[in-house]
Amino acid sequence: GEMLIAEAQNVLMFAQVRERKQGRSGVLCVTNFKLSFITADERTKEEISYQDTLQLGENDVCLSNVDALYLMGDKKRKLLPGKNCTEKVKGLHVVCKNMRVMTFSFKFSPIGHGKTLTNTLLHHAFPKRHQLLFAYDYSEPHYVFKTETVMFREAGDWGKEMARTECQGWRLSGVNHDFQMSTSLPKWLVVPSRVLDWQLSEAARHFRAGRPPLWCWSSPQGAALVRMADIVPTITDRVQENIMLESVRKSHPRLAQPIVLDLTKDLPSPREIHFSYNKLRELCTPEDIKQFWIQDQHFLSILENTKWLQFVSACLNKALAAAKTLYRDVTVVLQEVDGRDMCCVISCLTLLLVDAHFRTVHGFQSLVQREWVIMGHPFCTRLAHVYSTESNKQHFLFLLFLDCVWQLLQQFPTYFQFTETYLTMLWESALVSTFDTFLFDCERDRVIASTDPNNPLILRSVWEELLTGKDAPIFFNPLYNPVTSTTSPSSINFLRVRPSLPNLQIWQQCYFRHIPLLEIRGGGNPQVDLMSRLLVAQVENEGECPVDSVIGLDSLSKIGSFFPFTNSTGGTSPVGPPAALLVSSLSLNTSFHSTEIMLDSQSILNVPD
Repeated sequence: GEMLIAEAQNVLMFAQVRERKQGRSGVLCVTNFKLSFITADERTKEEISYQDTLQLGENDVCLSNVDALYLMGDKKRKLLPGKNCTEKVKGLHVVCKNMRVMTFSFKFSPIGHGKTLTNTLLHHAFPKRHQLLFAYDYSEPHYVFKTETVMFREAGDWGKEMARTECQGWRLSGVNHDFQMSTSLPKWLVVPSRVLDWQLSEAARHFRAGRPPLWCWSSPQGAALVRMADIVPTITDRVQENIMLESVRKSHPRLAQPIVLDLTKDLPSPREIHFSYNKLRELCTPEDIKQFWIQDQHFLSILENTKWLQFVSACLNKALAAAKTLYRDVTVVLQEVDGRDMCCVISCLTLLLVDAHFRTVHGFQSLVQREWVIMGHPFCTRLAHVYSTESNKQHFLFLLFLDCVWQLLQQFPTYFQFTETYLTMLWESALVSTFDTFLFDCERDRVIASTDPNNPLILRSVWEELLTGKDAPIFFNPLYNPVTSTTSPSSINFLRVRPSLPNLQIWQQCYFRHIPLLEIRGGGNPQVDLMSRLLVAQVENEGECPVDSVIGLDSLSKIGSFFPFTNSTGGTSPVGPPAALLVSSLSLNTSFHSTEIMLDSQSILNVPD
């Protein structure tokens, strides 16, 4: 379980982007799970409206979320993981992967408290072995809930998906059941019907990471979406690649030649994504009010220099090209170096455009589970859950993907069952070490950890947690029109996303929620969301559902634009709206047990497509 490791008394915590003249006093603690700041005026869960899904309070941050530590004094100095701090610690600057910054002063703390806590944090926030992550110590009882999210760990899961898409010309293979063919691929693979298992094993040796062409999805007409790695660099001929692509061609009912999309062209490299994210974080984490206003004067030019939105645009553009090709009944083969990074992004975005099933909550979760988790995106390496000196391997490609999905939500507000709050919470959950979903580099590593005879890891899926917590109602879009969603893609009518930069926006909830100055008190998207739910409720109840009968206007005014990720309140009141009241109102007509009561938003708000 969770254990206290170190604490510092009489610590001051300063609000982000505020003058450091006045702070809140409390105790700063480091456990084997989180960094936690505890004050004397702590409120109960019933008194606050802060998110409650990830078992973290408003002043807590999971150790897996810590990205860098800086000593604060006359000059800011970065501390290196694995090396103890020997000097007196006056203040500590904690930079998190989710763009949160926490600043503490040990001015009034007993001698040595600051140094002890800092060294403890340096050691435990940057573990050098996977077994040191909190998931291995987490001993709370785990109850497996029945979920519609498909995990794709059993042959039956793949079989059902093949049946749903009316897949032809492809078959299910257990050739990698012992992970001998490829350590990064799952046990079950969908491969061309004409290829025998021994032929697949032979061909896999010619592809990087042992990843030959593999099925992702089939259109009703027979075109398929396929992903594969590049040929091993030391192999000069591409005979095996051509043989496999010929098998892909013969899997098409019309024997149409597939189109190969090289994802190393026109798309950012991992290194470019890493630098882009760092620049974006600099923009979103100003150290003080002075830097905030300086950046504000040149915000758009600084944002442009990060190239983040350019990369979002490039990904959406590539997915649109793939969707158009599938629409023409031509198979698309996505190819990149190892087939574990950008393949995940483009395959998912393409399927969100062409198949309405994946725009539902469970459909989307099943999609991410399959294309990212099961197919071996190296989450542990990319999110730096385990410390490595090779920082060039760390990049937040998953965040770039979620940003792309968020852009789709903005352009097609009635086509997705989930909300931006769900996407933000999904990103938060990737940085929490209690769930196994985003902790591993591949399925093989997960199997080894869960079957370790000495300390077997209890697998806890984030998909179960997201939809069973008290925050679940706000993950469902009240404007979702289920008429646009079907369980099987009887025909392709893809979303024609507009990927050019003028059509893209900055994801404020995700990137700016830790800057109090940017929050709109009593306004923003949460207010629009809540009023949409109330309007739907009024229509369902033939007008007999006035706003003030559901939620008091005083409480309504206290919901800010970054709800539920901040606990700010309107006016000078120190207490936000009771969580129970908010949840009861936000859950109006968002039951995920039935979609029949959902309403076409265009009849209410005339929201354009």
